[in-house]
Amino acid sequence: MTDASFRIVDAQKTAASLPFHTLVDELETGFANGCVVPARHHHHLEKTSEPAATLLLMPAWAKPDDRDQFLGVKLVTVVPGNAARNLPGLTSTYILYDAVTGQQLCLMDGNVITSRRTAATAALGARFLAREDARSLLVIGAGRVGSLIPDAYRAVRPIEKVSVWDIQLESADKLARSLNERGIAAEVVTDLEQAIGTADIITAATLATEPIIKGQWIRKGTHIDLIGAFTPGMREADDTALTMARVFVDTQEALHEAGDLVQPIENGVISKEHVLGTLADLVLGELKGRTAADEITYFKAVGSGLADLVAARMVYKITCAVGRA
Repeated sequence: MTDASFRIVDAQKTAASLPFHTLVDELETGFANGCVVPARHHHHLEKTSEPAATLLLMPAWAKPDDRDQFLGVKLVTVVPGNAARNLPGLTSTYILYDAVTGQQLCLMDGNVITSRRTAATAALGARFLAREDARSLLVIGAGRVGSLIPDAYRAVRPIEKVSVWDIQLESADKLARSLNERGIAAEVVTDLEQAIGTADIITAATLATEPIIKGQWIRKGTHIDLIGAFTPGMREADDTALTMARVFVDTQEALHEAGDLVQPIENGVISKEHVLGTLADLVLGELKGRTAADEITYFKAVGSGLADLVAARMVYKITCAVGRA
């Protein structure tokens, strides 16, 4: 890679470069091949009169023998108090470098990278864990990531009906209307117990600190997908949902980042061995995902620098690297 000119890609072009059917496949290849992903830098920002904020620094780079030599860093701020300001809770920027020379190549919208790779990672997990005939999807949390879940899942499963629940009814209504306008059958639900009990796939993309999904509500054959709560103090599903399921994570980092696992492990509800493996184990065929139609599967993701790098590489190649060797 010799062209060191620096490009800036806006949110619209970033999103257009990441169609889900391609992104899910690229992520599958990326998790199979791997890359160098150091532990993320996780900083706690105390606030006055509102919940604490978080600063994340997430680097990743190609292995020395990889054909494509890229290095990327994502900078993320998570501010729960922004809900009261009517602002997004998460803001991020992604910078891509030439891993050979260390020169900057491209700056792109990190919010789009994060939201689309998160939804696509969930869909990739479902490719191995959800029933192949899964047709009904419940989305819990209609924010930036939740709003992308239906399209991501439709890239891997024959989703015919989408139910939407959000603590803010207007957000659920907005997403349902948008889906219906695009020809995707969708409805707002307010009875979460009933909705959970009838869905083939349940996806939660929230910042919940107390479990929203109760295991006693879940029917056999359901796939539970938790991609929101990402700190040890957050929970989206209760202990019952965890103990009754066949459990996988996106990366091992989830075992010490996600409250849905950290808390029950610390409390002795489960051991670490209850988590069967990672997304890499699934895509490499080292572990079997779903083994029976009536079992409950459970996928917990906290995000991966690998997934960010895969997405950023796609954006760069599509928008910036025309004519590059």
